[in-house]
Amino acid sequence: MEALLNDFSVGLFIMQAVILIILILLMRKFAWKPILDALQSREDGIQDALDSAENAKLEMQNLQADNANLLKEARAERESMLKEARELKNKMIEDAKTEAQAQANTMIAQAQAAIESEKKSAMAELKSHVAGLSLDIAEKVVRQELSSKDKQLELVESMLNDAKLN
Repeated sequence: MEALLNDFSVGLFIMQAVILIILILLMRKFAWKPILDALQSREDGIQDALDSAENAKLEMQNLQADNANLLKEARAERESMLKEARELKNKMIEDAKTEAQAQANTMIAQAQAAIESEKKSAMAELKSHVAGLSLDIAEKVVRQELSSKDKQLELVESMLNDAKLN
C-alpha cells in the first residue's frame, strides 16, 4: 500500500477522473439511454404479454361459461324435443287405437246386420219351403181324403161340426 501512495500522481489522478467522467457522460448519452429504452420496451412488452394472457384467460373463462350455458340449453332443448316426441307417439298410438276400435265396431255392426239379413232371408226361405211342403202335403191328403164319396161326406160333416163348436 505504501508503494501505491509513493507512486501517486495528482495530475494522473485528475486526468483519469476526467476521462472517467467523459466516459460516463458518453456512455450515458449513447449507451445508457438506449439500454434503458430497450429495457423499458422489453418490460412494456412483457407487461403487454401478461395483460394479453390475463385477457385471454378471462375470455377463455367467459367462453367456457358460454359453452356450459349453450350445453345446458341444448340439453334442455333435447329433453323438450324428446318429451314432445313421446307425447306425439302416445297421441298417435291412442288415435290408432281409437280408429281401430271404431273400424272394429263398424265391421262388427256390418257383420251383425249381414247375419240378421241372412237369418231373415233363411227364415223367409224356410217358411216358403215349409208352406210349399205343407201345401203339397195338404193337396195329397185332400186328394186322398176326397177320392171317395163317403170320405167327402164325412169330411163335410166333420167341418160342419167344427164350425158349430167355434
